[in-house]
Order: sequence, then C-alpha cells, then structure tokens
Amino acid sequence: MVHSVVQVAAHLRRDYPAGVCVEVFENHRRKKAYADIVRLVDTDRNGTVSADEKRNARIILYGNSWGASAAVALAGELEREGIPVLLTIQVDTVSKRGENDQVIPANVAEAANFYQLNGFVHGKSQIRAADPARTHIIGNFRFDYKSTPIHCKHYPWYDRVFMKSHTEIECDPRVWAQVESLIHSRLPPQHQ
Repeated sequence: MVHSVVQVAAHLRRDYPAGVCVEVFENHRRKKAYADIVRLVDTDRNGTVSADEKRNARIILYGNSWGASAAVALAGELEREGIPVLLTIQVDTVSKRGENDQVIPANVAEAANFYQLNGFVHGKSQIRAADPARTHIIGNFRFDYKSTPIHCKHYPWYDRVFMKSHTEIECDPRVWAQVESLIHSRLPPQHQ
C-alpha cells in the first residue's frame, strides 16, 4: 500500500464497489492484464469480443515508471484487437526495451503525462498522439521537487537517495489526486 498506484486502485474500489473492475498489475505482467481485459470486455462470455462489446468497453490504464510504459504498450496491444481505451495516464514514464511510451496509440481517446526531469531516472517530458484526430493529449504536466521536496519516508533509503525525484513524484499526493480526479471524471456517476 506504500505505492500510489495501489492506493488509487484501493480508492477506486471503495468508491465503485460495483460496476467497475479495478486491477493492479506489475509492469512485467502485461500479458495477464491483457487477458483479463479481453475476458472482461467479452461480456457474453462466448470467447470472442464482438463489435458491440468493443464499442461498450470503458478501459482506463494508468501507471508509474515502467508501469506507465507498460500501460501504453498494453493500449497498443488492445488497438491491434480493435478495443478502445478511454484514457491512459503516465506518471514519470520510463520505457523498457521494445516499448515506445511517447506515442499514444490511436485507440486511446485521451492521454495525460505527469513527469519530472531531475536525476538519473526521470520521465518523458512529452507524449504525442499517433493520430491527433483520434487522441486528445490532455497535457504534459511537469513537477519539480528541488524547491518543494516530498518526503517519502516509507520508501527504501536507496530509492530516496539514488532515485530521489523519481521517487518523489511517485509519492506526491498532488500528482495522484490529479490522476484520481481524471479517472473519476471518466467513470460513470457513483450510485449511493
């Protein structure tokens, strides 16, 4: 629960106890995430995803660091199957070999990028749409922790020393409140 990605998922599960499926996957479990999404989109459970099921899919992908890069790669895999994604959110995205986390696939309706540029490990300052007519880039939002550091006391000392700013954006409540707000704004109204 120390990781903000997990905390946001817990908040979403609490706020949407029914009608919204929220899962967290490590960046190296993208195949499992893909399989679970396809299974959930196949609402009639017949083993194929129909055009109507694709049209009705409401998928939001978000992640931090390698997880942000994995979210964009996962959106690309869903694009190859014709499955749309409502929103991708990248926080200090760091690409892995074979992934291009700067170009948002055309099946993504909207995308947002939060980044910082300090230290050895830092995110991409700009994402762009593969097809600007189909994907709206909400923004590339820069954070700087030199004058206003964030104290990430629950993180290991080596993260706080060797990846200081990368860790600070990962535990910055301002960033994650914006991430959560973007997600909430794309979900159906909550029924009490």
